Amino acid sequence: MEATFLVIGLNHRTAPLAMRERFCISENRRYDVLRELQSADGIEEVVVLATCSRTEFLFWATDPSQASNSLLHFLASEHGLKLSEWEHFYRLLDEAALTHIFEVTSGLDSFVLGEPQIVSQVKAAWEQARNVGTAGRFLNAVLEKALNVSQRVRSETGIGKLTGSIPTAAFDLARQIFGSLEGRRVLLLGAGKMSEVSARQMVDGGAAAVVVIDQSSARAKELAEKTGGTAATLADRWKCMLSADIVISATGCPHVVLSREEAERIAMERNRVPLLIIDIAMPRDVDSEVRRVDGILLYDLDGLERAVKDTVSEDSDVAAASAAKIVAVEAQAFRGELQTENAVPTIVALRRRLDELCRQELDSFIEERGPFSREQDQSLHALTNNVIRKIATCLALELRGIADKQEKEQMAAAVARLFHLESSQPAVAGAKLQNQVLESNSNSSSKARAIAINY
Repeated sequence: MEATFLVIGLNHRTAPLAMRERFCISENRRYDVLRELQSADGIEEVVVLATCSRTEFLFWATDPSQASNSLLHFLASEHGLKLSEWEHFYRLLDEAALTHIFEVTSGLDSFVLGEPQIVSQVKAAWEQARNVGTAGRFLNAVLEKALNVSQRVRSETGIGKLTGSIPTAAFDLARQIFGSLEGRRVLLLGAGKMSEVSARQMVDGGAAAVVVIDQSSARAKELAEKTGGTAATLADRWKCMLSADIVISATGCPHVVLSREEAERIAMERNRVPLLIIDIAMPRDVDSEVRRVDGILLYDLDGLERAVKDTVSEDSDVAAASAAKIVAVEAQAFRGELQTENAVPTIVALRRRLDELCRQELDSFIEERGPFSREQDQSLHALTNNVIRKIATCLALELRGIADKQEKEQMAAAVARLFHLESSQPAVAGAKLQNQVLESNSNSSSKARAIAINY
């Protein structure tokens, strides 16, 4: 079976906000997730893309069925995935997967059409995977192409002229509710990029100077200075909410920062004067029950999405259709390039066998000649990795240069025989991970096998 591009994930189209929250992976957690998944069965390379509207796993998979089941076991173990919830995840292969990631990067799959922030989010996910070492030649090529397609879409279609974003949606909603933002007092909970863009739009729209609160007083002060506002401390949060008209919350905290009980007390002290709270955090900052409090208008990401759908214009539809045509052509062409690049699965199998041999030899060398310093140890591992990569690259170049299919298969068979690739065993880390998951979920293992994905 040839290695292939595989995307598994869920987004605002396939899963409700509460479910997206459960499977949201924080930036710090992604490092461990990337390492764990790369060592799992069927997976050669992996990138994790997690935003407020999606959590997606991009794989270069030697066995898509195994890779899917490895992810299934991981999500069941780490996030409590139930078998009935697997239907909310999409599983895309080859050209469908390429089309999807091209659409995502171009802003066609965001709930705000043309959302520009997605480009930086894709770049950040890619950079993180490269730093960890889980994005290699194939996923690097896919994501580089996705960013190029995005640039083409934005320059050749009306998508590039759209100014939609989550902060823009929040601004439009606030203006719709209050009629005018002139003199309105804005409180920002969180000092990240979303908060900064939101603050600028609110101020440009006539709002009074904003107040910024963040766990880091330095970040709060920096954003306040950028927007001409003032910084406050967490201890001042209550007082600031009593005097605000609009609260935009995007803290990144793993828990709620405003409960229903607190909201009830705030509303009472405000004499039920309307307070608009826009929660654009993932996971959510504000308890969903707050929307039941009289005097408080709470909108989360789902609420913003519904508001955005009501404002979709005919020009947006035309731009989206033009962009979709570009994406379809680019995906089909690039799939052909990947098939040429991915000449035969022998390359992947060889890399694994070389990695196994080098690791065994390196372990023996370190045991006999060591111990070494941390820097020396890193240099030895880097050296072996470079040797493996160069050998595999030479083989890939040689195979790509052979036009005759029969000759190519004969060379691949010769390499497989020389290195005993037919008898290769699963990677130790992947096998250990699978055994741990199966042991921890022994009561449900038969159910997990029942929904094994066969492509």
